[in-house]
Amino acid sequence: MHPSIYAGVTPDKPALIMAATGEVISYADLEARSNQGAHLFRSVGLNRGDGIAIMLDNDRLFFPIVWAAQRSGLYYTCISTRLVAAEVAFILADSGAQALIVGGNVAPEILAEARALGLAILRVGGSPTPDARDFETACADFPKTPIADESPGNDMLYSSGTTGRPKGIRPPLPEGPLAQSNPLTELGRTVYAMDADTVFLSPAPLYHAAPLRWCMSIQKLGGTVVVMEKFDPEEALALIARYHVTHAQWVPTHFIRMLKLEPDVRAQYDMASLKLVFHAAAPCPVPVKQAMMAWWGPIIHEFYGGTEANGLTSIGPQEWLERPGSVGRPMWGVPRICDEDDRVLPPRQTGTIYFADGAPFSYHNDPEKTAASRNSHGWTTIGDVGWLDEEGYLYLTDRKSFMIISGGVNIYPQEVEDALVVHPKVFDVAVIGAPDPDMGEQVVAVVQPVDWADAGGDLSEELLEWLRPRIGKLKMPRRIDFDPELPRNPTGKLVKRLVRDRYWQ
Repeated sequence: MHPSIYAGVTPDKPALIMAATGEVISYADLEARSNQGAHLFRSVGLNRGDGIAIMLDNDRLFFPIVWAAQRSGLYYTCISTRLVAAEVAFILADSGAQALIVGGNVAPEILAEARALGLAILRVGGSPTPDARDFETACADFPKTPIADESPGNDMLYSSGTTGRPKGIRPPLPEGPLAQSNPLTELGRTVYAMDADTVFLSPAPLYHAAPLRWCMSIQKLGGTVVVMEKFDPEEALALIARYHVTHAQWVPTHFIRMLKLEPDVRAQYDMASLKLVFHAAAPCPVPVKQAMMAWWGPIIHEFYGGTEANGLTSIGPQEWLERPGSVGRPMWGVPRICDEDDRVLPPRQTGTIYFADGAPFSYHNDPEKTAASRNSHGWTTIGDVGWLDEEGYLYLTDRKSFMIISGGVNIYPQEVEDALVVHPKVFDVAVIGAPDPDMGEQVVAVVQPVDWADAGGDLSEELLEWLRPRIGKLKMPRRIDFDPELPRNPTGKLVKRLVRDRYWQ
């Protein structure tokens, strides 16, 4: 399982298609380019166990670069292009990267931070400088054949930082051959029926864990990846029809955006090629998933896990229709629900989600956060809250850090957000706890309306009326504020701390 195998078997087959330009990188081309990249990395002194950082938007060279690192035994740390210089500098220093590959639009301040750390700098696009060479030009003179000491590398990724400073996860480097599988690829192959005939649409930024890992899994299996440079709901539908996409990964925000297209727009595009899609990254409102099932049929799977890969659950469409809202049963690791004293809670009681017998992980250079992710049983958590039913199916409630405590009552914002986001006049919503002199915190809904002209008292009252039969009185927002654009990262995760900070600063 490695793209190098398909370079020999199906050399002309597209390993990658860039959605906006239609540019194709074949398996033969991916093989040649990744080999040249591996030689380049060796030439700048990078050996097994060393690391590079990649700060690129979705680009045709993304996969040649990561596969070059993978076959060189390197760690590759992909960094969001939306981070500011100080955040990038932290990740560069913390990860121990020795080289940085950046896009042509990189901020000068980020280059200055990389120079200060003594990193080798390579550019993809833009104007090269004496200390920031063009990546393709630098590769051009190297052989298109493998380096002599190939060995498998691995990603070293950072949590998205939606609730604070990113945390790095540095797993052990795999031993053995390049063409070995891993649990995620096996999930795709055995549960999601992925193989060499798969055409996979990736609408999210490749610098995030799930898009990167799933696309690489498809290329391990010899399929074709169609990468969107930027998500657009109608363009996603057009790409499914144009390339006869069979599989795709989504987040709930993608579903919501596509469902808000006019029905006649959606009807223009043939979805018949879709065999199976799956989603993750955030809890999906039940009405949203029900609407997607009605549109695309019972082909929607879901999984739950984190960058830490300490555990993973999965659920198929028929199971979900019988248990709406569940994220499934474990594929690896065993979910346990515990209270604040680490006592295991019975079914249907809400607490912190831990995984027992999962893959071990630690946060790089951060023993305190690593210790905080363990409980007295030695089980690990990434900070989510939920509950299990009697059959062991897991249900998500929210992030522990987002919980609102009002008058001593625990309120999880996700339930209120799920009820509001399906209102036809709501484009996006964040529910947070704001200071309250009597109750400690009060529930505030910050709404991004579909039409900004609707923002105001009349819409506030309409939304409160909408909520009253749908959620309990204690969870009702004390106020509804409006925002023209709520902060979400490119994978669709709401950066709620930025909204909450407005009320607490």
